[in-house]
This record gives sequence, structure tokens and C-alpha cells, in this order.
Amino acid sequence: MRILVTAGPTREFLDPVRFLSNASSGLTGFLAAQAAQARGHRVVLVAGPTTCPAPEGVKLVPVVSARDMHRAVLKAFPETDAVVMTAAVSDYRPVRTSRHKLKKTGAGQMLELAPNPDILADLGRRKKHQILIGFALEDRRAESNAIDKFRRKNLDAVILNSPAALGRRTNRVRVYTRDGWQQWPAMSKQRLGEKIIRLAERLCCAL
Repeated sequence: MRILVTAGPTREFLDPVRFLSNASSGLTGFLAAQAAQARGHRVVLVAGPTTCPAPEGVKLVPVVSARDMHRAVLKAFPETDAVVMTAAVSDYRPVRTSRHKLKKTGAGQMLELAPNPDILADLGRRKKHQILIGFALEDRRAESNAIDKFRRKNLDAVILNSPAALGRRTNRVRVYTRDGWQQWPAMSKQRLGEKIIRLAERLCCAL
């Protein structure tokens, strides 16, 4: 199979030194890419800024912003069998980015934001034979929000986790597919990456 994995946060710059981002380490995505390569798949890993080492044998495409990631993913998508979208993409970006460092004035400032592309929804509209696996990071109405995401974005599976997983080396997730919910036990992110790739394989075989 040809598997596309996205990982890590994106950065949306306010000026040359400040940006909007989140606490994603990218570890789950990097380990999923490593697991896919170890199982003999051809892997493209589109990753935002992280400190994770590039998995051996995986084509790494480094990006910074959500729009960078959007372009890279759309380029790779037509030649892909399955997408594992673990990246924590910024929903918004500043409308204006200063060319110079913004100086402190002592006064408050208003920050105007514009929505970033919804990469997973865009893939859901474009997909033909591909399998799409998305993540839902939820802290309230978790299951209903995850199911809503599954339906709106035309996914084949959504993996539900909580903000507590950010920056940790273990995770406990629930997985929703057309067959309903599965509860996966707490496990290392390495083991989680392996299970996600096996899930992608099963979903591809079921097409």
C-alpha cells in the first residue's frame, strides 16, 4: 500500500518570531509512519515542526503552516491508498503577518484571524479509492463530536482522544468506524501507531 501520514503541529506566524501553534509532539504520526514502513508499505510523511527523528525509509516532507501542509497533502493524495491524519493543524491563522517583530506598547491589541483550509474535509470530498483515518481531539461531547466529524468529512475511521495525550508517550483512544465504536486500551504511542496501520490495512481490504 501507499500510505500518507501527517504529523505534528503547524505554526501560523504573527511576526518573524511569534506564532500560533499547539502542544502536539508529532510522535504518534512519526511512529505510525515507521510502523507502516516496517510492514512494507511505501510511506510519505508530511510533518509540521517537531523534534522527532525522521523514520528510516520514509519520504519526509517538512512543512510549517497549515497552508503548506494542505498543498503537500493534495500533491501526494492522488497516488495514495490510505491517509492517516494525525497532524494537529491550526484552525486559524493571522489575517496579517508583520515583516518585523511587533514591539510591546503597553496597550492591548486585537488579533484578526482567518480560517485555514480544512485538509481532511477537502480529502473527503476528493477521495475515490482512498481510505481516510482522522483524529478527533475532544474535551466535551466527545463521542457525538467525533461521529459528526466522521460523517461530515467522509471518513472511514475517526480516532478519538483527549488533550491529555498531548506531549505524552502513551495514549488511550476510542475508534469509530461504520461498524461502531471500539475501545482500545491504554498503550504506548509506538503500539498505537502499529494498530492504526493495521486498521488502515483492514479498511483497505474491505473496499
